[in-house]
Amino acid sequence: MSLPARAENVAVVRHALAGLGERLGMDEVSIADLKTVVTEAAMNVVVHAYPENEKGPLAVEAYGEHGGLTVIVRDFGMGIRPRPDVERPSLRIGLTLIAALSASFEISGGIDRGTEIRMHLPLVAGGADGKTNLTQQVDEPTEATEVRVGPPELVGPVLSRVLGALAARHEITVDRLADTMLLSDAISAAAPQGFSDGHVELSIADREEGVELRVGPMTDGGAERLRKGLDVPEVGSLEALADELRVEQGEEGEFLVVAIDALSA
Repeated sequence: MSLPARAENVAVVRHALAGLGERLGMDEVSIADLKTVVTEAAMNVVVHAYPENEKGPLAVEAYGEHGGLTVIVRDFGMGIRPRPDVERPSLRIGLTLIAALSASFEISGGIDRGTEIRMHLPLVAGGADGKTNLTQQVDEPTEATEVRVGPPELVGPVLSRVLGALAARHEITVDRLADTMLLSDAISAAAPQGFSDGHVELSIADREEGVELRVGPMTDGGAERLRKGLDVPEVGSLEALADELRVEQGEEGEFLVVAIDALSA
């Protein structure tokens, strides 16, 4: 996933990876350690990676492999340049804590080449097959949260956590949050059919009114099939839970766009 390197987005990363860890069978202790090391690594990017007032991406990859979860946190900024004068809103223990909680830990990079932190944590409660992943190639900075996730069974836990974290920034009722999660689950179940390799591509923009989710680009007809997949027999379409839902045609393919406002009239 790729998202702007801002302090408020660290929670989005933490929630997404916690959902992935739960789906892969991590126990509570390992998930707590995962949240801690991811928070520390992501906050290092927020505080140290880019010059003041300059925007840049926070990129995260995660793979289930070797009986655990490998997480890579990367920036494309100035490189490792400690700034002791900065008031650091993190756990203040830094790389020492990451190394202590991880089964393995690597850091690489250089001046003006960015920094990459690679961590591996055991699942403890289960195994991984080395084929699950949450990853996104970063091309340029964007204000949206970009996620590529697969195989299909991982889409639900990750998407619901990310949407929930973003929605929580706005004034939102419990009922409205429940609607968002229900719609998220329906999209997660139907979306993989529109992607040739089973990996779902998502873009989630944090708007003043709420959040906007773009699913795609999909193969021809994929977005409309996803929209029809929201129909529930004898109930109607879950499309009614969104404040706006539309299909867009882009140069790369079709997109399903879903707007979810914090407060619904």
